[in-house]
Amino acid sequence: MSAPAGGLPYLDAATVERLVPMGRAVAVLEEALRAGLDPEETPRRPVVDVAAGQLLLMPAATRRYAGVKVVSIAPGNPERGLPRIQGTYLLFDGDTLAPLAALDGIALTSLRTPAVSALAVRHLAEEGARRLVVFGSGPQAYGHVAALREVRPVEEVTVVGRDAARAEALAAHCRAQGLTARALTNPAAAPADPAAGPGAEAVAGADLVACCTTARTPLFPGKLARDGVTVVAVGSHEPGARELDDDLVARATVVVEARAAALEEAGDLLVPIGRGTITSRHLAGNLADLIAGRVVVGPGPRVFKSTGMAWEDLVVAAAAYEAWT
Repeated sequence: MSAPAGGLPYLDAATVERLVPMGRAVAVLEEALRAGLDPEETPRRPVVDVAAGQLLLMPAATRRYAGVKVVSIAPGNPERGLPRIQGTYLLFDGDTLAPLAALDGIALTSLRTPAVSALAVRHLAEEGARRLVVFGSGPQAYGHVAALREVRPVEEVTVVGRDAARAEALAAHCRAQGLTARALTNPAAAPADPAAGPGAEAVAGADLVACCTTARTPLFPGKLARDGVTVVAVGSHEPGARELDDDLVARATVVVEARAAALEEAGDLLVPIGRGTITSRHLAGNLADLIAGRVVVGPGPRVFKSTGMAWEDLVVAAAAYEAWT
């Protein structure tokens, strides 16, 4: 933690991670929903296309705090050895709107996204879920392994990634944590023939599947996902991008963070809705409904589709600030 010349405290990545461990992040998100936070009331985030990618502005407010995350998404950055997603969070007092602190935006995103997935998995997945398949090998893939272990007895991890070295690095990280892990390599963001892709066999035997990629087309055939498996998809907030196919969505109990946000941004859902495969009534509920026990889980797969929302950043940022003070 440091304070810039203006005196506003800055909580860097290491400080955020220390102040709010993954289990604590899951807990504060659930506490906020149980206390009455309504995800549907979160303001929409402006998305501005620029030459290098996108700029996102993510504001939210509760009675005690307000905050905004400014995020940049630069698809070309990984080739430069730079993060694809960067950003800064500003936290304000809810009554006076006086600035309280700035926080590392990447650390906040890397923490709250898997924590939200873990919260959904806590209420959706089979109790004994132990076999996890992770598509992707970036920060969110690492975060999802850690987060899902907080809520389910994960023992086996299969990593499916485009880069063999990065996929093996994540598998090695999992083994160092005492897990059984292997890496499979897919040279494309999504295989030309998903049924023959490296993750197909693993998906068929999975209890949990975490999709943490930049794929524009589905990663695996939904028919391979067994009844009872829980799939989380967090890789995209764009209407034209998707990690899941129509078959999986149509068979699944689908939970989203907020209906309004999902029906504006979630390509995994909007494409099948547009094709008539499902309707918006197919959505079983939002995250608040799930926590409150208002979601009826059907016999097929369970899907949690996340696009990322500003209320999540605010809840976790406030927890970090309160732990710091």
